[in-house]
Amino acid sequence: MAYVIEAEGLRKSFGDLVAVDGISFHVVRGECFGILGPNGAGKTSTIRMIYGFSPMSGGSLKVFGLPISEGWRAIKARIGVCQQENNLDPDLTVQQNLEVFARYFDIPKKQASQRAERLLEFIALHHRKNAKVTELSGGMMRRLVLTRALINDPDLLILDEPTTGLDPQSRHQVWERLEELRSKGLSILLTTHYMDEASRLCDRLVIMDRGRILVEGEPTGLIRKHVGHDVIEVTAPSRQVRTYLETERLPYEDLGHRLLIYAKEGEKLFRKISNEYCQEGCILRMATLEDVFLKLTDRELRE
Repeated sequence: MAYVIEAEGLRKSFGDLVAVDGISFHVVRGECFGILGPNGAGKTSTIRMIYGFSPMSGGSLKVFGLPISEGWRAIKARIGVCQQENNLDPDLTVQQNLEVFARYFDIPKKQASQRAERLLEFIALHHRKNAKVTELSGGMMRRLVLTRALINDPDLLILDEPTTGLDPQSRHQVWERLEELRSKGLSILLTTHYMDEASRLCDRLVIMDRGRILVEGEPTGLIRKHVGHDVIEVTAPSRQVRTYLETERLPYEDLGHRLLIYAKEGEKLFRKISNEYCQEGCILRMATLEDVFLKLTDRELRE
């Protein structure tokens, strides 16, 4: 099987702070692989090592089968990077931003112009190609940063929280474009805070916390394994419902003002709990990747 990325025991330290603590994973050619985690988990530190921005502190890392420390020039020509920051040139137009960036890849001027036109059509920004970057909305800027990452026709697209700050319409538009790219065989590495984004786009993913990988797998498989099929939410739970859950040894989280009860088949359990313990403030819903994320990384606020 062809691996686009192979990481073994990957480490990154900043003095005494260990940001990435010996993680191992691989990305298969043509898949979208996600890295999830709370703030400070080590996501951005990991991908910065992959695209050569930050040197490794330990372990081994190969991209396209080449060691990152030796084959960086060849690797760089084959990847596109969409960083968190909108680091566009405010003095240039939309199309000029793409054409100037193409020079870093020695793309001839005529070819760069043709690619820029095609990509702006693809991302629905062609009508603003002559506008200055400062005239764009935040969502348009974000889409332009993504478009710029595609100017060299990469084999691997690295996306660091690509839809942060976008409105729902813009976010869904970006998702559709990424799905189209993946369907054509592009390999994608994605970090995101949006669980619905990860569920929709990722073939496989890891959840990190404090520099280590907690779990790895397909989104649906992780949901079924760590939460179940359904979640019953009980608002303002009584002592009686807690006693029932303990007696029956049912898996749940006690948040004080609310209980989350995990069930593989929740309808029968929901009817019993709603009829006998909470006539109001009791709902049944499908389990999501966000349930897995919060269960594994806890619910405390990270700064």
